[in-house]
Amino acid sequence: MKDRIQLKALAKINLGLDVLRRREDGYHEVKMIMQTISLHDDLEIRRIKTPEIQVKTNLYYLPTNENNLVYKAAKLLMDEFGIKEGVAIQLKKRIPVAAGMAGGSTDGAAVLWGMNQMYGLGLSRQELMERGVKLGADVPYCVQRGTALAEGRGEILTRLPACPEAWIVLAKPAVGMSTAAVYKAIDAIDGYSHPDTEGMIDAIKKSDINAVASKLSNVLENASIPMCPMIGDIKKMLSDMGAVGVLMSGSGPTAYGIFKNKETAQKAADNVKKTFNIRDVYVTKIFNI
Repeated sequence: MKDRIQLKALAKINLGLDVLRRREDGYHEVKMIMQTISLHDDLEIRRIKTPEIQVKTNLYYLPTNENNLVYKAAKLLMDEFGIKEGVAIQLKKRIPVAAGMAGGSTDGAAVLWGMNQMYGLGLSRQELMERGVKLGADVPYCVQRGTALAEGRGEILTRLPACPEAWIVLAKPAVGMSTAAVYKAIDAIDGYSHPDTEGMIDAIKKSDINAVASKLSNVLENASIPMCPMIGDIKKMLSDMGAVGVLMSGSGPTAYGIFKNKETAQKAADNVKKTFNIRDVYVTKIFNI
């Protein structure tokens, strides 16, 4: 058994997001194309002798108790496998919080992966994904990573071929966006067009980044952009600056653009940061496993 382990928890973007219906249990049936990107949080897990879970983070406003997914993930495996000693988890956040990029889910997934390695629990990727769903609908995908079709609440996954490589510019307006409020708003909207999910899958299979870019679609933009018009303004600027495709990720408020080269991407990122006076602007890449 290892005494400590260091991990990278990678963010995701949605290449497509469709809402099919509101379910009887209050959740929404979705159909999404998920893609891992290189932007990541850093985690370190250490074994400690006292039987407790310590969580420290570089963001003062994040909970460090059972309300944090990294705490919940550690507790889940410690309870199941009767681990009596404790763990200290150091979390360095880089992925913006509440941004539609699965920042919390990917941290939880990383802890599941790390605890499995550190304690030699012998769980397969699939077994970790089955436990991940108890923490949140996006956690199984964050364990799996790569390019995937996500259905149900997002937990039913079909692996897809690798997305063609590209540079990604991400920009998150400094506003809070309630996922529940966005889904409530989309329930009240009729007549919006739905993504061509099969067309997107075909574009990915052909490894054609222009075709992928042309199929980007997220129905939640119909609710989120009226709440935060800057999302639409950022998309337009990214497009004007050379992005081959632009979209909002998740329920927002992060918007992103797909670029074919780093120089154009960096120039667009600098322009967005200056124009909109926002801190959370990143240049990163598609990450394939």
